[in-house]
Amino acid sequence: MKRLFTSESVSEGHPDKISDQISDAILDEMLKGDPNSRVAVETLVTTGLAVVSGEVTTESYVDVQEIVREVIRDIGYTKASYRFDADSCGVLTTIHQQSPDIAQGVDEAGEKKQGAGDQGMMFGYANRETEQYMPMTLQYSHDLLRKLAHIRKETALMPYLGPDSKSQVTVEYDVNKQPKRVDTVVISTQHDEGVEQAQIKQDIKKHLIGTTIPEELIDADTILHVNPTGKFVIGGPHGDTGLTGRKIIVDTYGGRGAHGGGAFSGKDASKVDRSAAYATRHIAKNIVAAELADECLVQVAYAIGVAEPVSVNVNTYGTGKVDDMKLAEAVMKTFDLTPSGIIKRLDLKKPGFKKTAAYGHFGRNEFTWEKLDFVDQITNAVK
Repeated sequence: MKRLFTSESVSEGHPDKISDQISDAILDEMLKGDPNSRVAVETLVTTGLAVVSGEVTTESYVDVQEIVREVIRDIGYTKASYRFDADSCGVLTTIHQQSPDIAQGVDEAGEKKQGAGDQGMMFGYANRETEQYMPMTLQYSHDLLRKLAHIRKETALMPYLGPDSKSQVTVEYDVNKQPKRVDTVVISTQHDEGVEQAQIKQDIKKHLIGTTIPEELIDADTILHVNPTGKFVIGGPHGDTGLTGRKIIVDTYGGRGAHGGGAFSGKDASKVDRSAAYATRHIAKNIVAAELADECLVQVAYAIGVAEPVSVNVNTYGTGKVDDMKLAEAVMKTFDLTPSGIIKRLDLKKPGFKKTAAYGHFGRNEFTWEKLDFVDQITNAVK
């Protein structure tokens, strides 16, 4: 039997990702005017309607209606035929102030350090399968949809494409658990009425698969499924209601490693669901880059209102050059894992979170938590 593993991604036009991008765009706008904004914004999108709700504390003025429409327009929902477009959809807003019970545990005061915005556990992961230190299945799933969006927005190669799409990549691994070949690729993409599926498959094979996945990983037995239902005209929020935070595995590691359960988008960095997940990715990536392990999973956990994590755990799946407990000790010596320490180290009070809300939060060098700037420090701490 083949040793197979599969991950999926969804495009910026997927209903859940529309919601994520709206929530993060509102967060960015609040941070522009007030870097100390506390934000927890959720978005729902459905046929002809976007609903924004949440709890915030901010000195910023934000035109929520305009932000929502800008995001939808930028994604590409500009046709009335989509039954959800930037200029005609309704926008409802129900945002109120953050609970003072939460705020008193999170705010710094005198000698009291900033506490975690909630309890929970967060995970960061890295391996050597790709140059991004990401699982190959997820990296290629993201790459395919980024390229498909480029084709849709910037070229005339496939003029029938709609904004909503999904990908899935299955990789076969050898007995040493190393990637061997791409076994199956699934692409489902929204398209205009009247386009032949044979034409779509031909274009996907030529303009997408052949230019994204390395040739040496594709062979005569690689399976390609394109719009396997036979048609994908109805898509976006008209085809399926979208919600913020419903694609957490797409956002992280495609099912590899682990996930603590907390979503990212719409939350400022005082929420450790987001900031500590970024911090643990930063740690895991630097451990692997330092050649201390070939694969690494880092877990931290917090109590609400408490600054220091209640636990730190490192798992190298037997690939570590030193004992996992020794690595965990080195992590605690090297990295400040208090919320304020993470925010300062990764510069998380700046706007720019909307960019994270489609095509994954990890494996993209534009983000501070992807820097390999602690390789020497973690190596020295182990020694």
